Amino acid sequence: MRVEDLLNVIGGDFYSGVPDSQLKAVCDYLMNEYGIDPKHHIIAANEGNCVGLAAGYHMSTGKVPVVYLQNSGEGNIINPVASLLNDNVYAIPCVFVIGWRGEPNVHDEPQHVYQGRVTLDLLDDMDIAYFIVDKDTSIGELEMQMDKWRSVLSVGKQVAFIVKKGALSYDKKVEYVNRNDIVREDAIRMIAEVTDTDPIISTTGKASRELFEIREANKQAHCYDFLTVGSMGHASSIALAVAINKPDRKIWCIDGDGAALMHLGAMPVIGSVKPRNLVHIVINNGAHETVGGMPTVAGNTDLTAMADDSGYDYSVSVDNSDDLRKELQTVKQKDALCFIEIKCAIGSRPDLGRPTTTSAENKKNFMEYLKSL
Repeated sequence: MRVEDLLNVIGGDFYSGVPDSQLKAVCDYLMNEYGIDPKHHIIAANEGNCVGLAAGYHMSTGKVPVVYLQNSGEGNIINPVASLLNDNVYAIPCVFVIGWRGEPNVHDEPQHVYQGRVTLDLLDDMDIAYFIVDKDTSIGELEMQMDKWRSVLSVGKQVAFIVKKGALSYDKKVEYVNRNDIVREDAIRMIAEVTDTDPIISTTGKASRELFEIREANKQAHCYDFLTVGSMGHASSIALAVAINKPDRKIWCIDGDGAALMHLGAMPVIGSVKPRNLVHIVINNGAHETVGGMPTVAGNTDLTAMADDSGYDYSVSVDNSDDLRKELQTVKQKDALCFIEIKCAIGSRPDLGRPTTTSAENKKNFMEYLKSL
């Protein structure tokens, strides 16, 4: 089905979301149609932000907003849906468009399997009516469903289109680029060289995949790294707790700009604890690259100022390999809470693989290594 047909049937005028590879057709269409336009389209930091934006839009216009997200973001919408949108509270209507990762009997990555299994159950628990969209769904079926839902939306309830893998198509291409020179995999390779056998906690997405393949290419053990394959935005919190409990060892966190923004409150918490053995690195390409390259606001955000204001002892931004090498050596020697922003290009090699060990094996090996320190 063409994405234009789905969105025309929904008839929305304001969209907010967090990009998803399964909804790439939706994201690309919105970027082509609106770009980032506060009146019509905002890419939010997390899915709960989207719900807040949707509520404000409805109350100020009387219209029904549209929120798009991957089903892994359902957890982030539960509180605002239950305590803000719900018809027992403010009765604010909303149409959700949700990419169904981990759909039962469809192969997917381990972090999506359980989430995919409970996707529809969570919607039932939130009293959100849903309709599943697949490759064979017709425009007539969508129109019939929207007609049924108009009375539901009119009394302040929410509805959701659940989009199966490959259900939506979009013919136009959108190219996402920036002017940065550092390639993320090269940056991670430099980090791996400097950290040696220090523990690393890496964020979800391509960064962890690249770190795994760098270890493979170097014939190094994987026990030094915890690959946070899910729970986007929480790698720095995991690293904080590891740093607290392993105070005599340098602990490194490889974060992404989209992930850091998603739960930005972690930074002032880290700054308040001030572990002197933690290095927090944010690789900033200003994009949700793992799910397609749609922009984040980090391209126009001073992350080092945020780190300073959050209580980090040392913060620096680099945009070239020579400065990155120098700063990595600097923070390795510092007895201080450190922050490095690496401004890097969008893109990865087309043959990038995925970890060949299971998430359970990764946790077990990492814990055994930490125990030995």
